[in-house]
Amino acid sequence: MHTASTPGLNANWRTLYQTAILERNSSLILQRVSTAETAALTRQRELFYLGGSEEERECLEDALYALRALRTAVRNAEAA
Repeated sequence: MHTASTPGLNANWRTLYQTAILERNSSLILQRVSTAETAALTRQRELFYLGGSEEERECLEDALYALRALRTAVRNAEAA
């Protein structure tokens, strides 16, 4: 079942991803990561249902991996 989504958010996943990984304010990083992840996952779902380039699929997978790694690093730093 395909659900409606916010076109601006999903089409802009790359910008949101870049914003998250470049964020220097530690109090905003996790929020930015979450926003970028949501957009990337939604775009990934759209590509599954609607088709898209293999290149974008690979970029999405790489971005999601990097966002998860960033989240883990931030949480580990907070716990230290």
